[in-house]
Amino acid sequence: MWSARCGNCWVGMAERRKLIASMLVLTIFGALLLVPPLVYVFNQPITHFGVPQVVIYLFVVWLLLIMGTAMLTHLLPPETGDTTNGPEAD
Repeated sequence: MWSARCGNCWVGMAERRKLIASMLVLTIFGALLLVPPLVYVFNQPITHFGVPQVVIYLFVVWLLLIMGTAMLTHLLPPETGDTTNGPEAD
């Protein structure tokens, strides 16, 4: 629906849905990276700077998930909706 207040709202909604879908993909991908069979691949008696390889793997996956979530939420446009019926209108 087009209005003078928000311009073409359909474009914003499509972009918002793509970003929300990307968040879902990031969540599923992160869960798959943390399942025990894949984590056991990195559970080797190898250390890097005295830190076991599995700890580095888990920390890097955790850090990348946080960075990806921060990037996607930063790109997510604010939800535009009719706030006249909200609690602020009372």
